[in-house]
Amino acid sequence: MEKKNLDWANIGFGYIKTDQRYVSNYKAGVWDEGRLTDEDMLTISECAGVLQYAQTIFEGMKAYTTEDGRIVTFRPDLNAARMADSAKRLEMPVFPQERFVEAVLKTTAANQAYVPPFGSGATLYLRPYMFGSSPVIGVKPAEEYQFRIFATPVGPYFKGGVKPLTICVSDFDRAAPHGTGHIKAGLNYAMSLHAIQTAHRNGFDENMYLDAATRTRVEETGGANFLFVTRDNKVITPKSDSILPSITRRSLMYVAKEYLGLETEERAVYLEELADFAECGLCGTAAVISPVGKIVDHGKEICLPSGMGDMGPITKKLYDTLTGIQMGRIEAPKGWLVEIN
Repeated sequence: MEKKNLDWANIGFGYIKTDQRYVSNYKAGVWDEGRLTDEDMLTISECAGVLQYAQTIFEGMKAYTTEDGRIVTFRPDLNAARMADSAKRLEMPVFPQERFVEAVLKTTAANQAYVPPFGSGATLYLRPYMFGSSPVIGVKPAEEYQFRIFATPVGPYFKGGVKPLTICVSDFDRAAPHGTGHIKAGLNYAMSLHAIQTAHRNGFDENMYLDAATRTRVEETGGANFLFVTRDNKVITPKSDSILPSITRRSLMYVAKEYLGLETEERAVYLEELADFAECGLCGTAAVISPVGKIVDHGKEICLPSGMGDMGPITKKLYDTLTGIQMGRIEAPKGWLVEIN
């Protein structure tokens, strides 16, 4: 299929309308068979559950052109499972996981002309999402829902190359114990908007959220998990029931252990020990790893030994290995890459 005439090397990280998207409706207790459509505009009731009580969940994933010309997606089964968990928590019907993967593949195949070529630095971003579509005025779940997927080509998350970030310890709480921090619900991101804008106004790139109960343990940022490297090259990620189980973070921890032979650990990470780490990164779909050079805790600066110039050496190896797997330069574990036919 001939590619669209886009300036692939210079597109930003934003929305570009593509040709097809997937939609399936849930009514009378069942999901319909689903279909592709070129219609990108939605019409819903002014009293729809999504508008009144924020009943909406989503996922984020990418499709890539590999070095040998294949188009693949990365671990869509984990996105399907995570979305199922999100749906259960918000009393929404689960979209069948096998159908989720099938819909991702169909949407990608229908928009192959928008999948950036290998080496451009760009990818096709896929956004599966679900929302309550029927009217709800009392505080209760909607009775009808819509599941959709759209695709949009995006450039690198950090234009001009990856530079270490300066982040601040936030005074805001991201998620309560036993709350919704472990699912990918729109409401979690809505409440983080004021916090991130406050951080930006104060000159910081991101927030570091602490646990709401004791404010002593590191949780995550508004949209990424943390990854730390000790001075003896052990890779550590925070363990908590109120953080999102990042697919990128889980993949990086596997890469660290199985590909790089590093010791790994998932455990509680305390604010007081941050100065002891050699490297820090933020893990997520958009940028894979965003290195952190400095953490500011209410005026107290914690400067990571990896510095503000580039990624630390272990973070760089993790980034290069995982992106190498995604782009087909390095052999992937079985099931990680799903090819679009």
